[in-house]
Amino acid sequence: MIGLAGETRPIMRAYSIASANYEEHMEFYSIIVPDGALTSKLQKIKVGDEVLVGSKPTGTLVIDDLTAGKNLYLLGTGTGLAPYLSLTKDPDIYQQFDKIILFHGVRHTSELGYYQWFNEELARDEFLGEMVSKQLIYYPSTTRDDFKNQGRITDLLRSGKIESDIGLPPICKADDRFMLCGSPAMLADCRKMFDEMGFEPSAKAGVKGDYVFERSFVD
Repeated sequence: MIGLAGETRPIMRAYSIASANYEEHMEFYSIIVPDGALTSKLQKIKVGDEVLVGSKPTGTLVIDDLTAGKNLYLLGTGTGLAPYLSLTKDPDIYQQFDKIILFHGVRHTSELGYYQWFNEELARDEFLGEMVSKQLIYYPSTTRDDFKNQGRITDLLRSGKIESDIGLPPICKADDRFMLCGSPAMLADCRKMFDEMGFEPSAKAGVKGDYVFERSFVD
């Protein structure tokens, strides 16, 4: 939880941490909601202003709650990209899976946050660069602008377009695992699709499944 002091009580919201677990700073990824109770004020903070940060992080996007597999699909829409900024900088994820496929879906190309970072900068990381170059596949997509990849995540996966574009076999229960972070509608659509395909969700923390999803999301 992060927030700001209010007139009567703090204004707090849940955000995913975007920085890696070994970094000495904390990074968050947010959009500006013009009339948002918190973001309308966050956008005006200056260096030296005080931001409130909760002392107990929680979440359900946990690698340990996934059964073993070959390929890990990180599926995010909008600011649902945030936790994957952290995960793609974690060496452990590259040791557990052969390929990491990061899907980021947005309406407009202007909303593809960290586009250059994923396309260029991450592969030059002193420690992770080699693993990133060999194992990470970044797949951004839009739904309203002309772009090299277009379409909703469920349509792209059902049709097999993503797998075909990146040179992997059609998704299957034996090899593929998924993490989901996005709007409630995106989560509902993806969960319905995976359930129909026979993938098992992680029902709760500590219980392994074929996919996990974040239950707290700031739209």
